Amino acid sequence: MCLADQTLLEARARLLQRPLTLRRFEASAAPVAGGLSVLHVPLAVPSEPGRPDPRNAPYVLKLLERALAGIGAGEFAALVTAPVQKSVINEAGIPFSGHTEWLAARTGTPHPVMLLTDGTLRVALATTHLPLRAVSAALTRASLTATLEVLHDALIRWWGIGAPRIAVCGLNPHAGEGGHLGDEEQRVIVPLLAELVGRGMRLEGPVPADTVFVPRILARYDAVLAMYHDQGLPVVKHAGFERAVNVTLGLPLLRTSPDHGTALDLAGTGRAEPGSLAAAAALASRLALQQR
Repeated sequence: MCLADQTLLEARARLLQRPLTLRRFEASAAPVAGGLSVLHVPLAVPSEPGRPDPRNAPYVLKLLERALAGIGAGEFAALVTAPVQKSVINEAGIPFSGHTEWLAARTGTPHPVMLLTDGTLRVALATTHLPLRAVSAALTRASLTATLEVLHDALIRWWGIGAPRIAVCGLNPHAGEGGHLGDEEQRVIVPLLAELVGRGMRLEGPVPADTVFVPRILARYDAVLAMYHDQGLPVVKHAGFERAVNVTLGLPLLRTSPDHGTALDLAGTGRAEPGSLAAAAALASRLALQQR
């Protein structure tokens, strides 16, 4: 089902000349092939394709609040978020750094973790949207421990992997080359991994990021932990941009999203590629059904 303004969906379908059958959402009703159930939440002002309006910013948050309420009440099993234009929400005077941060704050989640998957490859991030100069300082024993614990538990809970095998990348080229190309590996990562392996986790590293994604090496692992955004995500997006999905780990709910942004230049043209959104919905459905 979809949380949205029904008149907006109908208008876009007419604009793009696409057949669309909408039905009013009822929690007890079985889904019907070829139709979309909609829980109508009206926009504050009409929307123009590719031109977000700050007056509709509270509407975006209202959708999220309604989704959380529905999950809490058992109406919904998972949350799939579409791309959001964060700058417009901030222009409305509402502090908003993204879905992940908002959901973490609203659910009291201390350490959310970002994971991207193309269906087989799974790459989680130790840090997310930081400038490179800030990454080293952010890689502390405490933060890496929390990230690896969240990733390990999520692989067991959501993917049903009994004893996950996780490759942990080094930060520096060649994983530091024994300390000659940086000391983060020897100073932080190596002793931390030894401690967690001693607690029963199946971890290997630090492994060089330029070799861990070689298929025969990657086949040994259930997931890879990259140290920063552009160390891991380009690999997933190259492997399958049209089917890559973001999964937020650590939340008390299942949340997925596409691996891309809003692409305002494509809005209303019919040229936007929906594959990642469809994959996000399919993955959320599959993982949620496994929990039943």
